[in-house]
Amino acid sequence: MLKGLKVSPLLLAALAFVVLVIYLYLPKDQVIKMKSEGLTPVTVHTINMEAFPVTVEALGTVKANESVLLTAQTTDIVQNINFDDGDLVKKGQILIQLNDNEEQARLNELDINLQEAKRQLKRITNLAKESAASEQLLDEQQAKVKALQAQMDVMKSQLDELQLRAPFDGVLGIRQISVGALLKPGDLVTTLDDLAVVKLDFSISEAHLPSVAKEQQIKATSVAYPDEVFTGKITSIASRVDPITRSIQIRANINNKQLKLRPGMLMQIELQKLMLKTLVLPEHSLVPVEDKQFVFVVRDDAVKRQEVKVGRRRPGFVQILSGLEIGDRVVVEGTLRLRDGSKVRILDSATNEG
Repeated sequence: MLKGLKVSPLLLAALAFVVLVIYLYLPKDQVIKMKSEGLTPVTVHTINMEAFPVTVEALGTVKANESVLLTAQTTDIVQNINFDDGDLVKKGQILIQLNDNEEQARLNELDINLQEAKRQLKRITNLAKESAASEQLLDEQQAKVKALQAQMDVMKSQLDELQLRAPFDGVLGIRQISVGALLKPGDLVTTLDDLAVVKLDFSISEAHLPSVAKEQQIKATSVAYPDEVFTGKITSIASRVDPITRSIQIRANINNKQLKLRPGMLMQIELQKLMLKTLVLPEHSLVPVEDKQFVFVVRDDAVKRQEVKVGRRRPGFVQILSGLEIGDRVVVEGTLRLRDGSKVRILDSATNEG
């Protein structure tokens, strides 16, 4: 029967071409394996007890340590503006001066009257000592001096209301007025923010509440400064849990002397919950099968597929609760080519010793 079977030359050529392509395009490690004893090259990780930080991540919003909208207290014309947008100012610094010509004239008049009243009081006092002036006249002059002094105090208070001063050290916002504008009570002049220290407000699940405390350190990053980590400390924990979201608000303070952080910025926060001492394994060494997790453990020159129980996770690594022991060598690269009992060759140059 075989005598009549003919093999097409075209088929033979096609098979030869496929074999050639497979040989040429296989990785060198595969070629070496095919030529040697059939060993699969792998890299391994040696299991050991390692520090495993458990963290909580959250999103927070930056707020100024102190923030205020600066507004006018009285109605008048802007006479002078003593600041520019974004200026750093000190507490008590005069920012704007309203028209105070009338008040200054009234203050000068009161000062002249007060000085004259004091001279009259001194003269009457001397006369009273010599019984040349009555006690009633002396009392009346003393009352006049006190009344004029009180009027001067009132006028000085009115003059203060015509000046807008910085209530604390900080950074000014954008100016909203011009010289000559008529200001009325409540009109916005500018903003003032104390940014030497900023507040960072964020919320975490109520499940993490037992793990946070005042003075606990946090780390925060911003898209504005992707390569910089800002550190701070928790300063307050809300007294209530939100009944809708089941979360609790946390506030931390971050030193911001370089004024990089501004109110309203969104920051990603990492809060270390606790530090475990446990078995740790690179996450990509796991081989999931349905709802179970397996790894390949090197035994002599072969591998054994071993089921493991995984605990907590963090980027790139997992906690191993059971299934492995200290000193076990677990395959981290090359798992896709392995089966239970496969012979392996460990690449020493890439071995990741725990």
